[in-house]
Amino acid sequence: MNPIQAYIIMFLTGGFLYCGIEILYRGYSHISMLIAGGICFLLVGVIQNILGESSSIIGQMVICGIMITSVELIIGIIVNRHMHLNVWDYSGEQYNFKGQICLLYSNMWFLLSGPMIIVHDYMKYHLLGIQIPHYKIF
Repeated sequence: MNPIQAYIIMFLTGGFLYCGIEILYRGYSHISMLIAGGICFLLVGVIQNILGESSSIIGQMVICGIMITSVELIIGIIVNRHMHLNVWDYSGEQYNFKGQICLLYSNMWFLLSGPMIIVHDYMKYHLLGIQIPHYKIF
C-alpha cells in the first residue's frame, strides 16, 4: 500500500474513532468531529516522530492531550464561533476557555491518547510495515 492510501485510512480511522467516542458519550456527533479526529490521529504520529523512540508513553500522552485540546479549540472557534453551528458548548464546565475546551475533556484526551498511540503504531505496522516501537512508561 502506498503512504497516501495508508494515511487516508488512518485519517478516517481516527475520525470515526473520535466520532464513536462522542456518540457513546453524548449520543451524537458532527462531521467537524470526524475532521478533528482524523487530524488528531495523524498528529499522534507526528508527535512520535518529533519525540523519537526514546520518549515515554506518558510524555507522549501529555503532549497528545495538549495537541488534541488545541485542535478542539481551533475547530471549535471555526465551527462554533465563526460558522455559528453550535456543535458543542463547554461553558457550563469548570475551567473552560470560551466554552470551546475545558479541563475535564483535556484530561479525558490525555487518558484516551495512550490507546490511540498504540493503535496508531499498529496501523503504521500493518499498513506501512513500520516497526512497532518498544514502549517505556516513564
